[in-house]
Amino acid sequence: MGSLFSCCESCFQSRSSQSYEPLLLENEREAVADLLQYLENRTTTNFFTGSPLSALTTLSFSDNVDLQRSAALAFAEITEKEVRPVGRDTLDPILFLLSSHDTEVQRAASAALGNLAVNTENKLLIVKLGGLEPLIRQMLSPNVEVQCNAVGCVTNLATHDDNKTKIAKSGALVPLTRLARSKDMRVQRNATGALLNMTHSDENRQQLVNAGAIPVLVGLLNSPDTDVQYYCTTALSNIAVDGSNRKKLAQSEPKLVLSLVQLMESTSLKVQCQAALALRNLASDEKYQLEIVKADGLQPLLRLLQSTYLPLILSSAACVRNVSIHPQNESPIIESGFLQPLINLLSFKDNEEVQCHAISTLRNLAASSEKNKLAIVKAGAVHSIKELVLDVPMNVQSEMTACVAVLALSDDLKGQLLEMGICEVLIPLTNSPSSEVQGNSAAALGNLSSKDGRTASDDYSAFNDVWDNPEGGMHQYLHRFLTSPDATFQHIAVWTIVQLLESGDPQLMSNIRSSNQLIPNVRELSVSRSVTPTSSAGGTPRSHRSQARSYQETETGDGQGEIQELARKILFFVDGDEPAAPVGSAPSHAQPGSSVGRESNTSGMDHEELRRSVRDALGGSSRVTYH
Repeated sequence: MGSLFSCCESCFQSRSSQSYEPLLLENEREAVADLLQYLENRTTTNFFTGSPLSALTTLSFSDNVDLQRSAALAFAEITEKEVRPVGRDTLDPILFLLSSHDTEVQRAASAALGNLAVNTENKLLIVKLGGLEPLIRQMLSPNVEVQCNAVGCVTNLATHDDNKTKIAKSGALVPLTRLARSKDMRVQRNATGALLNMTHSDENRQQLVNAGAIPVLVGLLNSPDTDVQYYCTTALSNIAVDGSNRKKLAQSEPKLVLSLVQLMESTSLKVQCQAALALRNLASDEKYQLEIVKADGLQPLLRLLQSTYLPLILSSAACVRNVSIHPQNESPIIESGFLQPLINLLSFKDNEEVQCHAISTLRNLAASSEKNKLAIVKAGAVHSIKELVLDVPMNVQSEMTACVAVLALSDDLKGQLLEMGICEVLIPLTNSPSSEVQGNSAAALGNLSSKDGRTASDDYSAFNDVWDNPEGGMHQYLHRFLTSPDATFQHIAVWTIVQLLESGDPQLMSNIRSSNQLIPNVRELSVSRSVTPTSSAGGTPRSHRSQARSYQETETGDGQGEIQELARKILFFVDGDEPAAPVGSAPSHAQPGSSVGRESNTSGMDHEELRRSVRDALGGSSRVTYH
């Protein structure tokens, strides 16, 4: 637009000296003369107020189309050089010019309006003054230049949240979707950019889907233009946030995953990043978790995971986390070489979210396979966790302790984990400010203490070594949990004590029997039926055997009956008294709770809500997803 001012001057000069002058009204002649003077001093003139704006306004509202063209061109040139908040007195003449039947006037006026729409205040005022209606009409113009500028203006307007719903309800989405298929790359870029800007709310996404945008966006993933690829990939990523939209995509777009996998190999970093994020959102559903692996998506994800560019690391880590949810994907991910890069990311201190994604993926990979648990430990995951867990952010601690609790379910690994000294870091974390970290740490300790097939050679000396240290050791941890008002914590404590007593280790049995802190509280729990749950503890005991009922399966409906039974069982070991009739067999393992990368505070939850959240978290595999 750099030549617009010269065009205006030329036009004005021809009118003032040749045939147009007699045709101009008096006020128009004065406006032409004034404007020519202002143009000569354009660098110091404020065209958005006073006489300069008055001159432009006179020309804009003229019946003479040539004067309208000159005004529109002048507005376009002025706003390209300078954008500032303007009032109605500036926007009214430009909006009037938008309604012109002259293509050149439309083109220049929409360019001026698009320039002004970069400013936040102007975005709102343009829509308030009715700017959408003439812009929609111009989007339907057969002239490509007019289409391009009108769509560009709508794209700018759609960046303001207050405008998005108004644009969606204005009827703009259908022409925007149609123009996204334009053969002109400028129009295509502007249209897909506008569609992207409309995907940031549930309501607008639904209207976009109803306008037929999905097949258009998917088709344009193969565009040769990286900007169009980026806009479409990001828009589809946002659309895939909604479960109902994922179902529509699954039913109608069979090539979507393959296209996104291919885009992870794009030469554009931003396209690679958005492709991985789109796959992450799709991988919230089981179908897509499997399809990403089937489409050979793991190797591109592994490459991005090992990048030095944070957005690529973050997006790929989030995607792999969701893909790892499906049990059938555990071995393919491990066999593709993900373990060491994931373990390396545990120490990625520049970004807490990357650390959470990495450890949560390791936890998912360990969920259902003994072989995979062994591979994860062999790769050094537990060693890294031990070195890092006391110093990482609380959200990462929650994930790390949950991962250890899952690994500790393996009888083949318990001894190895104890030899690594993992109890030395778990015990201090049972006193964390986070209830999730407390519960997950306690669950890990409980799982380490239990064994389905005990033998005389089982070594429980590791628990004796940490009985009093660090930070009060197992002794103080068990005391805190026994005296907690949280039924889940009480349950973990009595269940763990039973496991330690059943080990037959003389020193452990002596430590427990002689404790003036543990036994009195156990006696109280053996008869007490009042409890006030106050936190969503991670470490609810849970049985993996059909003959052993878990906390949420007891007949009392609140877990207290099983706490009583476990407490009485402890007293049988201590006093030799016959335990009361069982209300439920002691579970063989404790599982971590619903740790998904953020601290949970459920203080004030009613008991049924607490137990329901525990049941959901413990459903079958202790897996975690990310949205």
